[in-house]
Amino acid sequence: MMTDIEIAQSTQMQPISAIADKLGVSEEQMELYGRYKAKLDITAMRSMPRKGKLILVTAINPTPAGEGKTTTSVGLADALSKLGKKTCLALREPSLGPVFGVKGGAAGGGWAQVVPMEDINLHFTGDFHAIGAANNLLAAMLDNHIQQGNELGIDIKRITWKRCVDMNDRQLRNIVNGLGGRMQGVPREDGFDITVASEIMAVLCLASDLMDLKERLGRMVVGYTFEDKPVLARDLKAHGAMAALLKDAIKPNLVQTLEHTPALVHGGPFANIAHGCNSVSATDTALKLADYVVTEAGFGADLGAEKFLDIKCRAAGLTPDAVVIVATVRALKYNGGVAKADLGKEDLEALERGLPNLLKHVENITKVFGLPAVVAINRFVQDTDAELALIREKCAAYGVNVALSEVWGKGGEGGLELGREVLRIIDEGKGSFAFSYELDQPLKDKITAIATKIYGADGVDFSSAASKEIARLESLGYGSLPVCMAKTQYSLSDDPTKLGAPKGFNITVNKVKVSAGAGFVVALTGDIMTMPGLPKVPSAEKIDVDADGKITGLF
Repeated sequence: MMTDIEIAQSTQMQPISAIADKLGVSEEQMELYGRYKAKLDITAMRSMPRKGKLILVTAINPTPAGEGKTTTSVGLADALSKLGKKTCLALREPSLGPVFGVKGGAAGGGWAQVVPMEDINLHFTGDFHAIGAANNLLAAMLDNHIQQGNELGIDIKRITWKRCVDMNDRQLRNIVNGLGGRMQGVPREDGFDITVASEIMAVLCLASDLMDLKERLGRMVVGYTFEDKPVLARDLKAHGAMAALLKDAIKPNLVQTLEHTPALVHGGPFANIAHGCNSVSATDTALKLADYVVTEAGFGADLGAEKFLDIKCRAAGLTPDAVVIVATVRALKYNGGVAKADLGKEDLEALERGLPNLLKHVENITKVFGLPAVVAINRFVQDTDAELALIREKCAAYGVNVALSEVWGKGGEGGLELGREVLRIIDEGKGSFAFSYELDQPLKDKITAIATKIYGADGVDFSSAASKEIARLESLGYGSLPVCMAKTQYSLSDDPTKLGAPKGFNITVNKVKVSAGAGFVVALTGDIMTMPGLPKVPSAEKIDVDADGKITGLF
């Protein structure tokens, strides 16, 4: 059986100009990055109206058994193309951290991939490098300001801005820098985030254009003065130079699927520590150029989809026309307590125990957010008819149909059932979109609304530090911002060991911080880290390149 990378390398790509033609994009509106990649000039498309229908793909909470959300997104887009619909895919760019760490590549899988997958999974068009450079320029200017006399009166013990690198490197989580003498900087505690956790990544993904990007960069809080006033990037006169570094990075990247459906792959914030969606500029551009746009939100619907709907849709004026919730029989049985090694055996009792996880996500999408949904079962050959019938029966109680997806092995052909169901619920137009909270609510009430409505918690416990910071942020005028919850992706609760749909728990908020440029307040729960570490056996050990430049082992 061929690996994902072997499948991708065996497929003949079309020149990117041919892909652009499908969207009506001229050569003057593109900047070519070789034969198979291009950036689009969004300024030339600013006046165009949105015409497309927006389809959000989300999933149950991730498990070691896998769900296949990106693969399903790619396959659905190809299926819609096969059904004669002018379709565009809008995905995030992979981070090098997961690529070299546990997860491996993130460009889909099997016969449902975006290509060139090696480029997309590695340096691509340099967007992440530009974000890292802008982030670290701000850090350098901040420390230089302190070294040169600290005119703003910045309290070095209250600096909130960290440096970043797009790699899993636990050694950099907590560091001391500025050592070596008076001319080597001011010694202080510091640390690194992974680039996808940088606020600049969130800013780039929520900005509508370059000027909006520069304005957002200027609003970012980097620390506080001795008088307890926030210090902004614009106070350091850094936002113009950062915007200059990002002037190309904000342009969406055009590539293609294995079946030559256009795909905009742009931006990549994590959904457990950021808002977990691709860029507004890419989604907006896709909606202007195509009749149907398939996009995804990271991790489970409790994280990525909630933030897509409560943060991104609110900021960009978007309303999904349909939502796809991806699950596998194997993952649901894992939620029901079956060991990973035994997931291939039929076990209706375990499946029934695990189904509440899926049904809670269905309830959130249809009842809390008021959106029409379909459950996509990413089918494995071991799945039995009885198991599939049980899922259909339980979902029917919520008025939601189940469609089988076999896109991993069959590409777009394996997604036709799903594609037809998505088109049906879009044509019905029964959605009545609502947010899970309102912006004029106090921050604690917004956090509590998410915890109780979306996670199923009984309430929220705030640490004294978190309560104090919430009060201070509200006094500084940040209380009307939406909330970005930082929580484990493995459970609806903040405890990764509680699978299914746990009951009788509280969410604990340990820390709160403002991301004023991105335009949200982050509430950190559990043991969330903004710099992951590598596993005992990193995926990087399997990756290699030969004398001809052919990469192997990427996924």
